[in-house]
Amino acid sequence: QVQLVESGGGLVQAGGSLTLSCATSGSTFSRYRIGWYRQAPGNPRELVAWISSAGIIKYVDFVKGRFTISRDNAKNTVYLQMNSLKPEDTAVYYCNAYAANMDYWGKGTLVTVSS
Repeated sequence: QVQLVESGGGLVQAGGSLTLSCATSGSTFSRYRIGWYRQAPGNPRELVAWISSAGIIKYVDFVKGRFTISRDNAKNTVYLQMNSLKPEDTAVYYCNAYAANMDYWGKGTLVTVSS
């Protein structure tokens, strides 16, 4: 079992920055691929980025060059640095831990970008 707690969301103006954190506990953090997903009102949940246990990173196209995912295995935490935020980035951001058919989710943190 893995427990995931997101933090760092809030209200920011367009062009601004936020850093989200995903703190984990309960299992061996380093074995999991950790991803950030988001869900805007009326839309399905979508992938933003993930980072594997080996440090391989994937970004979806709409955040490339603006968002940076990183992990600190010593702190059992994954970060999402978000720069040049746009109103369309407004969503609840969720942290996900995945390994060998085990799939865990946090409760999310709300990011609101005003124009």
